Amino acid sequence: MQFGQYPAPSHVVAHLSDPHLLADGKLQYGVVDTEAYLRLALDRLARLEPRPQALVFTGDLADKAEPAAYARLRALVEPAAEALGAQVVWVMGNHDERAPYSLGLFGEESDANQDRVYDVAGLRIVALDTSVPGYHHGELTDDQLAWLTDVLATPAPHGTLLALHHPPIPVPMLRAAEIIELVDQQRLADVVTGTDVRAILGGHFHFSSYSLFAGVPVSVASATCYTSDPAPLERFVSGVDGHQAATMLHIYADRIVHTVLPVDEAPEVSGFPSDVTAQVEALSHEERREILSRKDSPFYAGEHDLPGTV
Repeated sequence: MQFGQYPAPSHVVAHLSDPHLLADGKLQYGVVDTEAYLRLALDRLARLEPRPQALVFTGDLADKAEPAAYARLRALVEPAAEALGAQVVWVMGNHDERAPYSLGLFGEESDANQDRVYDVAGLRIVALDTSVPGYHHGELTDDQLAWLTDVLATPAPHGTLLALHHPPIPVPMLRAAEIIELVDQQRLADVVTGTDVRAILGGHFHFSSYSLFAGVPVSVASATCYTSDPAPLERFVSGVDGHQAATMLHIYADRIVHTVLPVDEAPEVSGFPSDVTAQVEALSHEERREILSRKDSPFYAGEHDLPGTV
C-alpha cells in the first residue's frame, strides 16, 4: 500500500562498492574487517521491503585480487542474493585483476575486458570494465566503446544502468582522485548521449557523490571497507574506519530515487514500532492525513493505537 501520490517502483537495485575483501580473514591495513562490514551491508539489505532485485558491486571486490578472496566474496554474497531473489552484478575495479576475477567469479580465466550485460526484469545493467592492468586510473578502449555502442543501439524495456568503477565526474572533495580518474571521458559521453542510459553507477572514491554526465545522473556509492574522509585535517588523503554505506535505487517510469544506506547500526532516539504499519494501512487517506500530519495529533504524544483501529 502506498501512503503518498507515487506508485511502487518498477525496480529496486542495491548499489554496493569497494568491499576490498582479503583472503583468510585478514584485516585491511591491519585494522578494517572488510568481511564484517560486507556482512553488515547484506544483513541491512535483507530488512528492506520491497527487496532489491539486483545487487550491483562496482569494483575493487578483492583488495589484492587473491583467488581465495573472490571465493569468499561469492560465499558471502551469493546465498544472501538468493535469499533476496536478486541477481548479482560484478564489475571490475583497479584493485581487481582480470584473470583471477574472471576465473573466481565466472569460471573462465581470461585477460580480456570484463564487460557484461545483465537483464533484470527488463532493466538492462551493463557492467563496464574501466580497469587498466598495472595502473589505478581508468580507461576505455576503442573496442569497448564500439561494443557499448552496439549494446545501446537497441533500447531496453525499462532503460539501462551503466555500472563502472571509475565514475566520469569531477572529484572536488578528493582532488587526489583526479590523478586516478577515468581518462578521456568525452569519448564515453559521445556513446552515452541520446541512448536509454538512465543512470551511471560508480565507486572508486570511497564516499558518496552525485553529478551529471552527458545529461545522465551519476551516483557514486561509498565503500563497505574503509571510507575517504572528505574533510580531513591537514591530510592530503585520509582513509577512515567509519561512514561505510551502500546506495539504494528505486526506479520509476520517469525517475530514479537514490538513497544512501548506512552499513553500520546507530542508536535509535525516536521512532515507532512495526505494528503501527498495519494500523496506518487500516485508515483512509483522509484519516491518515488528519492523524499523522496534524501537529497536535495524540499519535505524536505516544498513543500508538490509532483512532478507528483495533
